Amino acid sequence: MGNTTSCCVSSSPKHRRSNHSRLEPYRPEPELSREDTGCNLQHISDRENIDDLPMEYNPSDHPRASTIFLSKSQTDVREKRKSLYINHFTHISENKHYPGPLRRKYSSCSTIFLDDSTVSQPNLKYTIKCVALAIYYHIKNRDVDGRMSLDIFDEKLHPLSKSEVPADYNKYDPEQKQIYRFVRTLFSAAQLTAECAIVTLVYLERLLTYAEIDICPANWKRIVLGAILLASKVWDDQAVWNVDYCQILKDITVEDMNELERQFLELLQFNINVPSSVYAKYYFDLRSLAEANNLSFPLEPLSRDKAQKLEAIARLCDKYKDVRKLAKKRSVSADNLTVVRWCPAIIS
Repeated sequence: MGNTTSCCVSSSPKHRRSNHSRLEPYRPEPELSREDTGCNLQHISDRENIDDLPMEYNPSDHPRASTIFLSKSQTDVREKRKSLYINHFTHISENKHYPGPLRRKYSSCSTIFLDDSTVSQPNLKYTIKCVALAIYYHIKNRDVDGRMSLDIFDEKLHPLSKSEVPADYNKYDPEQKQIYRFVRTLFSAAQLTAECAIVTLVYLERLLTYAEIDICPANWKRIVLGAILLASKVWDDQAVWNVDYCQILKDITVEDMNELERQFLELLQFNINVPSSVYAKYYFDLRSLAEANNLSFPLEPLSRDKAQKLEAIARLCDKYKDVRKLAKKRSVSADNLTVVRWCPAIIS
């Protein structure tokens, strides 16, 4: 056994540099090529980094890229605000003694108005309305530059019902109510969640970006159906089977649903990952779209029970933060330490 004594250990940078100077210089070994190692796998540095791509080309992948539907709605939103501004002052000039109805509730010191929609639990009805509105702006403000169209999404080649498709089916844009009824029917029959509607919109924009196609009157139903089908399987724990959609849409076959899903996945390059940051971006952009189009979520006064629940959730989050701080390993650099410390050493 050794004898324990104490020695002086200095943590001065000069002391460490003098010790390092006695070491032999490092001589790097020659690198081996892939042919020498017998490995032809692609190196990670050679792969395409998604952060290096232009953000406007991958809004469904990059959390800082602007969503397509929000940018396409800006023109119409400005025109609506201008017309509302003109109508408001026209109404005031004609009815000087009538201020007009209040369109929005505002919080005060005594009453706080909140809606029941959060990023983790969105309101189902209004989320579907916002998604239908986003699809409407996609169709209305689509690029007419002769982009390629895919047969799998063409409603004339793959009809969803036995009724005859009109000859001018690809000329007239659907109304927002028509899109909403179609999406609501699928979500109600399949009992899908509001989060699934947001993921549906993410997949839809990812398809338009990856496949370089536009959503138009001829293909919007089948594109939306494919996005809902895929989102329900990725998001929900108990996914709806393809045969279940055949019970909702009576005239469609299982083979057609399987082929639609397969080609949708191939066009997405099997990228079905939706990061939480991308999901949150789409949620808040949908709320911005709703506010710009006067599609406000229902507001209710903050009750005592709801306030207590919010306070309990806030305390739980604070405790979680404290636990993470305690569990986090912190490393302290000793470069700036010059204090002489005495510590025990074992001499054998």
